[in-house]
Amino acid sequence: MNARPPKKPRDPVDGVLLLDKPVGLSSNDALIKAKRVFNARKAGHTGTLDPFATGLLPLCFGEATKFSQDLLEADKTYEATVHLGIMTTTGDTEGEVIEQRRAEEMQDVTREQIEAALARFRGPIFQVPPMYSALKRDGKALYEYAREGITLEREARPVTIHGLSLVDYTAPYLKILVTCSKGTYVRVLGEDIGAALGCGAHLNALHRVQVGNLSAERMITLDDLQAHPDPLSLLAPVDALLSSFPSVELTPELAKRFLNGQRLALGKESVMVPSELGRVRVYHDGKLLGTANLQEYAILAPERLIAAAQ
Repeated sequence: MNARPPKKPRDPVDGVLLLDKPVGLSSNDALIKAKRVFNARKAGHTGTLDPFATGLLPLCFGEATKFSQDLLEADKTYEATVHLGIMTTTGDTEGEVIEQRRAEEMQDVTREQIEAALARFRGPIFQVPPMYSALKRDGKALYEYAREGITLEREARPVTIHGLSLVDYTAPYLKILVTCSKGTYVRVLGEDIGAALGCGAHLNALHRVQVGNLSAERMITLDDLQAHPDPLSLLAPVDALLSSFPSVELTPELAKRFLNGQRLALGKESVMVPSELGRVRVYHDGKLLGTANLQEYAILAPERLIAAAQ
């Protein structure tokens, strides 16, 4: 019996891939396919997109995974198509139809009514999480209860709709652009807009176009990634995740101390100090060393360090 050949060692790959996730693929499956292309040791995504959704899915490799939490917390922007007049069990196209209005009724919905309904959902709102979600109750995902026909009480949670605009309306399809905080379910927003209009609705399509400061302009599809002769050239640097933070450039001696985890008193050094306190990205000779918290009296406290810089 022939022994199996040894597995090829994984490669140390660092960077960020802006993937255009296709419809029908889970975020984790998309990550596995991309990780295989790079033969990467370590990878993670920055918040799931439902299988029926498409668009920007930032994938982090190697050192970039240390900063993926920042994108989990970031605001996100979506293009969504709401199908008025039809309600489904899941609030999207993957569920079964539970109620349907006549198509003629949708012709009576006006743009003025739509604009008035959208205005009700801008700013801080409370949203009841859907049963078909990965939120857990007693160690079990809500969608598992839902598949068993069980509906549980869910507490409304605060979210913020930073932007909500009407892109197009051709009955029964309502296209909107949504910028929202972490934890927002656009499916639920679509259902709530339908309820506000008195006709019900479900989400027909969802396309993510921005996560934090990362936009869809440099997205690449899985097919193009797999066919590319040099996939590593498609990776954005690790600090692409940190572009919203002010930067601090350290001297060689300060960089050494920083990488040893020491707090630094920048006010006593010849270093340009940002005017605002809070999180900063830290460099030496243009190379990212990690992130830190800039505290009162120009104290720099290390937070997450780049191993390759040590």
